[in-house]
Amino acid sequence: MTTHQSKTDFYQEVTNQIIEALEQGIKPWSCPWDVSQASGIPSNFSTHSEYQGMNIMLLWMSAQLHRFSSSQWLTFKQAKALEGQVRKGEKGTHIFFYKTVEKTSVNEKGKEVEESYPMLKTYCVFNLDQVEGIERPASIEAEGNHDIETLDNVEAFIAQTGASLSYHGQKAFFRPSTDEIVIPERERFHHTADLYATIMHELTHWTGHKSRLNRDSKGRFGSKDYAFEELVAELGAAFLMADFGITGEVQHESYIASWLEVLKNDKRYIFKAATQASKAHQYLKAFLNDHKTLEAA
Repeated sequence: MTTHQSKTDFYQEVTNQIIEALEQGIKPWSCPWDVSQASGIPSNFSTHSEYQGMNIMLLWMSAQLHRFSSSQWLTFKQAKALEGQVRKGEKGTHIFFYKTVEKTSVNEKGKEVEESYPMLKTYCVFNLDQVEGIERPASIEAEGNHDIETLDNVEAFIAQTGASLSYHGQKAFFRPSTDEIVIPERERFHHTADLYATIMHELTHWTGHKSRLNRDSKGRFGSKDYAFEELVAELGAAFLMADFGITGEVQHESYIASWLEVLKNDKRYIFKAATQASKAHQYLKAFLNDHKTLEAA
């Protein structure tokens, strides 16, 4: 299906931003604010809706660049409706959505047919740091020490997924043939946050199994398909880590060269990866919501 878009090549514009960030050693999919935020996932201050997929990365990247402290955003009109105003001189961050457009065309037989296609539309949002006259929500103080042995809420979520997970060896991986996740022994990690970041990375791989999202991940180690699946897992883990306020690191710098090579030749590559990562994130997030429901019961 053809995707129509505006004259400005938004795909290329965003891809160039991602390339520039990676070449500077910055991962655009890293949550830039601390865990004092209610959630690391960017959300709309007015509607309370969380942004998804590629928009998460665009807002994180903007927050890193401009050192914003808030994870909440508003359109110009929303700020005005709340009796606030965007400070003079502030520049918005472009994000996007797809709008379905109907079109009448004539087919081979000369008959009129209705066609629909998605059109990419962009719009501007402003971080809460850029807006005056609106009372900001009280922040939750972040814990001083993140190097704890167990994060009970994350452990409960992992159990809720039902994933087969074992701790042994020196490598972390998901094995599709046996549908199991293997993680190195806990004591091999320098920080607990890094342990959970690794688990969430492998859980994102786990969502791609044929019995779940059935994501094509048959590429051999070192291939472009393999690197693409690693990018999906990297993004999916980042989104999930933000839900829990975890700032751990998964060491996958070895793939950055592969990602840069493809990004420079395929302006839609990062969008494709973000779409798959968002599906994985939403799949896993359903278990998180189930856990919260059980806790409330």
